[in-house]
Amino acid sequence: MRAAYTGWTWLVNHGDKHRWEFEQSLKEAADLGYAAVENFAFIKGYFDNDANAINELLKKYNLEMANLYFHLTDDGEKDLEKAREYIPFAKELGAKFMNLQAVMWNDEPADRPTDEKIVIDYAKRSNEIGRMCKESGIKACFHPHANTHVYRENELDLLMANADPENLYLCLDTAHTTIAGMDPVKAFDKYGKQIAYVHFKDVDPGEAAGSTPMKSFRPLGDGAVDFRGVYNVLKKHGYDGVICVELDNPPVCNYKAAMVSARYLHDVLGLI
Repeated sequence: MRAAYTGWTWLVNHGDKHRWEFEQSLKEAADLGYAAVENFAFIKGYFDNDANAINELLKKYNLEMANLYFHLTDDGEKDLEKAREYIPFAKELGAKFMNLQAVMWNDEPADRPTDEKIVIDYAKRSNEIGRMCKESGIKACFHPHANTHVYRENELDLLMANADPENLYLCLDTAHTTIAGMDPVKAFDKYGKQIAYVHFKDVDPGEAAGSTPMKSFRPLGDGAVDFRGVYNVLKKHGYDGVICVELDNPPVCNYKAAMVSARYLHDVLGLI
């Protein structure tokens, strides 16, 4: 398995200096021994649609672009249009995966009743995007996420019951499964054959309640997630892909959070 790190958190603090922030994320990930990175698909606009400019930076730091992250909207036709724009760009960057995430809300309540119609619509839309991805050698992976309509176990079950297994896979996240009330080891075992991409982050269970449960996310080893158990389940199911570490709210800074997680991957799981 290869370790990657998510770079979008570098892109939020310096106004319009996105190219500088992007390169800084690569520089720091490479320094810590990560083999690959992921970022949001809309970095395409930050580089004026120039994939070569990004590829030159990836080559400079000896990194791969593992995944471009695509945020779905409430407009299905717009999403398909954006997919036609983002997928060829992802292919130019050599990305083999594209995460899909449902629309996120930031107002209370964090937990809302399951809306089966919306979940099934996401599945149908994602199937089509997945078909488009497959034609470009990319796997589309739906990412269940807090404060969205595809989050809890019953919603994930409904989504996958309506997913085309030839075109749509899962990106399961240790932290989001935890705060959704699932045991991540059992969840990764249950959905093991459908998982094509993985997010690792830890959770402080004492901070997971309330309308902003993602504030409980921590670097690896600083919370309660059983990563050894998850890792063993992945191996059991023959997973040999990317483990991408992500942390939405670094306690100090991106570099230190990535360093703590890199040490954990090295010392505990034998990665990096």
